[in-house]
Amino acid sequence: MKTRLYFFLIISSSLFTKGFSQETLPIYQDYLSDNVYLVHPAAAGIGECGKIRLTARSQWLGVDNAPQLQTASFHAKVSNDSKAAFGTILFNDKNGYHSQKGIQGTYAYHLEMDRGNGFNQLSFGLSLSAVQNEVDQSSFSTFDPEVQQIIESDFYFNADFGLGYHLGGFSSYFTVKNIFLTAKNNLRAEFDALNLRNYVLGVGYFFGDEKKFQIEPSLMFQYKEQTSEKIVDINFKIYKNLEKAQIWAALSYRTSFDGNSFEEAQYFSPILGVNYNKMMFSYTYTKQMGDIVLSKSGFHQISLGFNVLCRKARLSACPNINGGLF
Repeated sequence: MKTRLYFFLIISSSLFTKGFSQETLPIYQDYLSDNVYLVHPAAAGIGECGKIRLTARSQWLGVDNAPQLQTASFHAKVSNDSKAAFGTILFNDKNGYHSQKGIQGTYAYHLEMDRGNGFNQLSFGLSLSAVQNEVDQSSFSTFDPEVQQIIESDFYFNADFGLGYHLGGFSSYFTVKNIFLTAKNNLRAEFDALNLRNYVLGVGYFFGDEKKFQIEPSLMFQYKEQTSEKIVDINFKIYKNLEKAQIWAALSYRTSFDGNSFEEAQYFSPILGVNYNKMMFSYTYTKQMGDIVLSKSGFHQISLGFNVLCRKARLSACPNINGGLF
């Protein structure tokens, strides 16, 4: 089993080098842990608090060079009365012998559509990213004498643009990721031909009795232009308010459609979380299903959050806007 995984990691590194290594942050289930900003730039500063979020994801525990991802993000409004907001993300994404480290900056603008008794807001967001892309072949135990044992490194830049619309408990986002791409030096010839554009649409609705249970079903759809791959997340989230805290749980099912049995894996992700005072903690376990399963150990992720610069919520809305605790 370790031999198969080692071979897969080398092949994956080669594929990422020639292709999708130039994509920025991969999209997992992070956004369900009150971390929508990782996917949608229009979510920057959208709530009644500034948000600090830290995540760590590990795959195939016990396997050397298994994929790992760490992110640190912060976003908030410029001031309490401002419609403008900003955000930033730092990330370190490692997959076998390929890794990328990056920083993303975001400007968002939130336009109130109705100053009455209901929350009605249209949002815009633009993110720019700078990423260092690296492939380390120096530690290969080469079974191919033609493999060069070198370290290749390059910088590239990208951008995401998104829209968001909220009406009471209804939330929606549409984002175009990887709008443009630049590459340098000897990598330019390969990367100029790549189209990494990814269209992401998310919708959800929050309702229920705050003294009993509140629920939030949601969907997210991705379309990758170059491969025509279509990915669907079906999510269900439930909240329970306690005297001084809120506990919640979520279940996410992901599947893709592209005619490739390797890519058409299915993923189930149960998530458990708690909000206490201005802190949030969650744990996510993802289990891969399908005809080809690379490991039975699954994927593990923890998220830690802190809400800062909070102001009193003016109108009731979905938890992405206000959780009703602060």
